[in-house]
Amino acid sequence: MLLVTGITGHTGKYFLQELIDNKYEGSIRCIVRETSNTSPLDKSGLNIEKVVGDLDDPDFIGSVMNGVETVMHIYNIHHSPMIVESAIKNKVKRAILVHTTGIYSEFKYASEGYKKIEQKINELKSDTKCLTKITILRPSMIYGDLCDRNMSKFIKMIDKLRIMPVINGGNSLIQPVNARDLGKAFFTVLMSPVKSDGDAYDLSGERPIRMIDTFNLISKELNKKTVFISVPLSLGVLMAKVIKTLTLRRIDYIERVQRMGEDRNYSHDSATSDFGYNPMTFEKGIQIEVQEYLEKNRN
Repeated sequence: MLLVTGITGHTGKYFLQELIDNKYEGSIRCIVRETSNTSPLDKSGLNIEKVVGDLDDPDFIGSVMNGVETVMHIYNIHHSPMIVESAIKNKVKRAILVHTTGIYSEFKYASEGYKKIEQKINELKSDTKCLTKITILRPSMIYGDLCDRNMSKFIKMIDKLRIMPVINGGNSLIQPVNARDLGKAFFTVLMSPVKSDGDAYDLSGERPIRMIDTFNLISKELNKKTVFISVPLSLGVLMAKVIKTLTLRRIDYIERVQRMGEDRNYSHDSATSDFGYNPMTFEKGIQIEVQEYLEKNRN
């Protein structure tokens, strides 16, 4: 049996589509919340068992591991140690964990927690009782449709603003990955245990691109003439600190602004070599998302 967390979420729905498109025949147990929209699961035609529960409850996690051979944990990196610990106790053969390239950030807040999580997992793996093969997948900045928390915000800003500030001229590199490519990668890893078991892979977009170039592409797809004004990183951080003070710490964008000046490009060569990972171009992916945005606003 395959146990999946986060299948109704942003990237999870594309993994579900891969299961459907490839006519996955195994039994699937999906952990969902009471508020989750499970209609796509009901209409999938797959052998799906829905289980409502709390991933913060170790007793619940232990109970859903019964009879499971493989875990696909998409939902939240912070639950990974508990998922892995329970998988090991229940002699689950494989655990595939979706983490993040945020672990590489030079900023303490962004990376420290992720490093501790993976350190804990490595400690669990090193236990002589551990027979579970663990694979870690680290997506970069995820985009793809209006459910994402990255490009969708930029699309709205560029559509509404004729003058838009960008940190350090937007010269920092990013490598956004389309959620559709992640869905395919999750499925491929699931079906390729020999090559991928026990390894960690960065799942990034096709190639690095400057932040300003992503903005220009969005502006072009929107058919807008947006003027981008370079703002020094130091000034951007100062403005974020002022906002944090004025909102009594409720709005804290300081580290987000700092990361706008940080290169966030990561090689996916290992994933390409081991299981044929081949992400779409950003040009194609952002065109799809902008068209979705335009269609929504027409309606």
